[in-house]
Amino acid sequence: MLSKNLDKPHNENRLHQQKGWMAKWQDYIGEFVYGGIDGSVTTFAVVAGSAGANLDSSVIIILGFANLIADGFAMSVGSYLSNKSEKENYEKHERIEYWEVDNLPEKEKEEIREIYQAKGFEGELLEQVVEVITADKDRWVDVMMKEELNMTKADKSPLAMGAMTFVSFVLVGLIPLVSYVWDYSSDEASQYLFKISIVLTSLAFVGIGWLKSYVAETSRIRSISETLFLGAAAAILSYFVGSFLEQMIA
Repeated sequence: MLSKNLDKPHNENRLHQQKGWMAKWQDYIGEFVYGGIDGSVTTFAVVAGSAGANLDSSVIIILGFANLIADGFAMSVGSYLSNKSEKENYEKHERIEYWEVDNLPEKEKEEIREIYQAKGFEGELLEQVVEVITADKDRWVDVMMKEELNMTKADKSPLAMGAMTFVSFVLVGLIPLVSYVWDYSSDEASQYLFKISIVLTSLAFVGIGWLKSYVAETSRIRSISETLFLGAAAAILSYFVGSFLEQMIA
């Protein structure tokens, strides 16, 4: 019993360190997760549609890799521009707040007073809070950004976020194509390529769904189920569209 109690602080400290690590890299892990989901879903949809149309492995590989590079690049550019825009928007409003603190200090001080008055502070305590906050310009502006504009400074690099999206899209999106690449480069032909692709992609969905549960802090089973359902729905639709078009055109 004593041993368990002695181990408890150590275990809590380790859990705190794990949460701290996850919090530090959560944005990048989240970007990897959603990039991976998009990569696997869209590529598997291409594979399913091609399989439904009875296309050759070489054609599936061409379509799959074209999708990987084109969509992956487009998504990474979108992620980069989105994060860059968010960062620039924060910096623009931050410059405005610095100007107002320098040129309209009494007005800005009154805004601080109103903000904390609405939180329940009053009398001498309210004035002390206002004095402490406005004594430091950087702290003053930081409070105004968070409390007045509801904006927080993002530490993530737009370039790194874009790169993470591209890498995850390609790496996870490559999984549905593995069996077809193997078939094309091997002398041994297989009639179960699409089934192998389904199994491998399902495992990828499970892994991505499991990682997504940590990022979104949701149930693992729910997160995995949602990811599997999303991939399956896209694949089924694509398969029947490919099959239908193949019958129409042939």
